[in-house]
Amino acid sequence: MILLRRKFLHLAAGAAALPAASRIAWAQAYPARPVRIIVGFPPGGNSDILARIVGQWLSEHLRQPFIVENRPGAASNNAAEAVAHARPDGYTLLWDGTNNTINATLYDKLNFDFVRDVAPVAGVARGAMVMAANPSVPAKTISEFIAYAKANPGKISMASSGTGGANHLIGELFKIMAGVDMVHVPYRGDAPAITDLIGGQVQVYFATLSGSIEYIRTGKLRALAVTTTTRSATLPDVPTLGEFVPGCEASIWNGMGVPRGTPTEIIEKLNGQVNMALSDPKIIARLAEFGSAPLVSSPADLSKMIVAETEKWAKVIRAANVKPE
Repeated sequence: MILLRRKFLHLAAGAAALPAASRIAWAQAYPARPVRIIVGFPPGGNSDILARIVGQWLSEHLRQPFIVENRPGAASNNAAEAVAHARPDGYTLLWDGTNNTINATLYDKLNFDFVRDVAPVAGVARGAMVMAANPSVPAKTISEFIAYAKANPGKISMASSGTGGANHLIGELFKIMAGVDMVHVPYRGDAPAITDLIGGQVQVYFATLSGSIEYIRTGKLRALAVTTTTRSATLPDVPTLGEFVPGCEASIWNGMGVPRGTPTEIIEKLNGQVNMALSDPKIIARLAEFGSAPLVSSPADLSKMIVAETEKWAKVIRAANVKPE
């Protein structure tokens, strides 16, 4: 009886170990077929290009194609929903970022919950926006701009690339924290907003560095401040917003996520590979072309950041009563 009992316990222990062993073996063999990276924006934009840069690196180092699939629409919610409802096997990735943490509050009838349904994998890039003004604006510093705006309430037009976008909300955050009143003028994209800013139809815009840097360098636009907590290597002489309005900061970030329930071993493998990519000088140089720096993180750290960003933008959306277009 004792021998039979010992044999039974040995078999039971072996059976219990099988799921863990199979998961590890599965992760070691991953990826065994092409992987899709779902991007919620059209080809040619910053998100698309950065996803392709990282996807190419992963393809070369994991020896399977990492294919970017553009699925624009509904302010990137279509892409996020597709991944949230995909099979959690590591073969469908979401190229996520600031827009997803905003949309979590901006849209109240989504068929998914970004924080709950998408598991963070790795950060990729973080970049600053720049508060750019038309040179006709009689202000060369943030202090001067705030004074000018307070003396002319409701007379300054603030462009955005669309209602509820990151540059719109950092503008609303600035308005709240600086105590100024500006008129929001939404455009359909970064390019038309910058065109009208240069033309003087609007006076200020929280622009992407990649879209505005050449106009700043040629004097067609005046850079008043960058929005990150530290100065940008691209514009080292331009101060941060926080130097004048303490606590007023924001950045554009991108990362990768997978459907909740994806095996931890696969998430950790992808995280390690992405972080290796972000240490490659060639990748770092490509990110710098877009005014971004590597966002190296663990899945746990990225999760904390996503929760904090979601809560931050929720407060701005509610305070400014922002509604989707």
